[in-house]
Amino acid sequence: MNPSEKPPVAAAPELSRSTTTHFGFERVPVAEKARKVARVFDSVASKYDVMNDVMSFGVHRLWKRFAIEVSGVRAGQRVLDLASGTGDLAAEFSRKVGNTGEVVASDINASMLNTGRGRLMDKGIVGNVRYVQANAEQLPFPDNYFDCITIAFGLRNVTDKDAALRSMCRVLRPGGKLLVLEFSQPAVPGLKSVYDVYSFKLLPVMGKVIAGDADSYRYLAESIRMHPDQEALQKMMERAGLERCSYFNLAGGIVALHRGYKL
Repeated sequence: MNPSEKPPVAAAPELSRSTTTHFGFERVPVAEKARKVARVFDSVASKYDVMNDVMSFGVHRLWKRFAIEVSGVRAGQRVLDLASGTGDLAAEFSRKVGNTGEVVASDINASMLNTGRGRLMDKGIVGNVRYVQANAEQLPFPDNYFDCITIAFGLRNVTDKDAALRSMCRVLRPGGKLLVLEFSQPAVPGLKSVYDVYSFKLLPVMGKVIAGDADSYRYLAESIRMHPDQEALQKMMERAGLERCSYFNLAGGIVALHRGYKL
């Protein structure tokens, strides 16, 4: 599909009413999406950090730092980092919660989780971090357990986003906070056309040259366009049971940090 012909961004499909869902611009059987996403991340795991730095010009580190500041995580708290990937957020949270706290780094993809575990162990981060391979739609944790949950650049890959948000809300303790850091929709006039050229023309070439995989980064660009926009995602969080939901636009809306509380 040509970028100019893409369908409008909308809330995630109601999977109970459909047997297909989006994988980028392609429609695939619901049961197939998780496997196709897994193949994408199996392919890019070893080059994931390098590509993040190159394709964001290093700015992804500032976005993550902002998310950590907004989290307000303190010593002794429990934090769940979903779609933990190579562990950038988990590493920082480990330092913040200290020896009396706990960080759970969780990812549905074993390749990414193993890469993250290796990175953190190489940094000497052990003891207060544990690693759990899990599907965000069915989190294997007790109710009311975590003080803070983060998911950075992972929600758009989840098949049933509504189910995942409900699951996150369930395992948050009352007073706890959910932070969703994700690519979103440009809010600055004129930015969208420039961003489209970058996403659909340059990004796959960068993926081919650096990671040896143009298709995975073409999927990345498409998955961003199919992800709910800022207002739609805020409404999804509210439907999941979160309150006082709001968002911060970063990089002109190319990225947004959504915040919600369980009261």
